[in-house]
Amino acid sequence: MITTLFKKDFTLELRQKSVAAGLLLYLFSTAFICYLTFRLRQNLITPLVWSALFWITILFTAINSIAKSFMGEKRGREIYYYSITSPVSIILSKILYNFLLCSLLSFSGYLLFILFIGNPIQDKFIFTIIILLTSMGFASSLTLLSSISAKAGNSTVLMAVLSFPVVISILLMAIKTTKNCLDGMGWDASWDELLTMLAINCLITAVSYLLFPYIWRS
Repeated sequence: MITTLFKKDFTLELRQKSVAAGLLLYLFSTAFICYLTFRLRQNLITPLVWSALFWITILFTAINSIAKSFMGEKRGREIYYYSITSPVSIILSKILYNFLLCSLLSFSGYLLFILFIGNPIQDKFIFTIIILLTSMGFASSLTLLSSISAKAGNSTVLMAVLSFPVVISILLMAIKTTKNCLDGMGWDASWDELLTMLAINCLITAVSYLLFPYIWRS
């Protein structure tokens, strides 16, 4: 059932090409604005500035893309899902789909930053792991918050407010470990943060697994 729900979300996303195009346009516009801002002052693009710009861009793109996970669902469709499947299958399929979407957006944003600003990343393997762990953290936390916001009347303001304290720790660790990749510091400098991010992802996914059935039935 999880696979079926995942395919359903993927099919609906393909039908709504304007949504995906809008997200890619947001990424392109942000990267281009950064290019226009810093092209005459290349010395201002320090590793920390590059890392912060990249992950803030990905964060807001992830919020815009994942917010519609439940807030875009119609009431009749929710009742239909309630009658044919379990809430655990729904939340896990949503997290899996949003993880894939957020990962694709992150790698797309990375390619755009390479195109406009340059590629200062020295350790690309660790950076790939950081992107996957951060995407999973965003997907698991924001998917649960999207379901809460949907029950509160599809409030995008509530989604934005609730998401900040949840994702800020993931965002800060992503910025720090990305800076280590920019400096070429290797595994030793980032190992603790990577393990912490993995633990946070497991914890948030477990919380979603336990709490979503109560949210879904309310």
